[in-house]
Amino acid sequence: MNEFEGRMQTILDAALDAAFSHVRHGGDHESRKLIAATLLEAARSGTTALDELTSVARRALIDLRNRSAG
Repeated sequence: MNEFEGRMQTILDAALDAAFSHVRHGGDHESRKLIAATLLEAARSGTTALDELTSVARRALIDLRNRSAG
């Protein structure tokens, strides 16, 4: 059984999709997987609002890109 179900799973999915909305083809699987893990960590720490989780995901994506570029 999934730790996050129903409404919270929908919010996490929406935050992940929003973070990748401007990325061609929605991003690659490995990047989405890493950002999803960051979102799960934030949710476990008590961040549950869509706008906050979307910000977490977008920051994580920027960090990931910066690490890849450097």
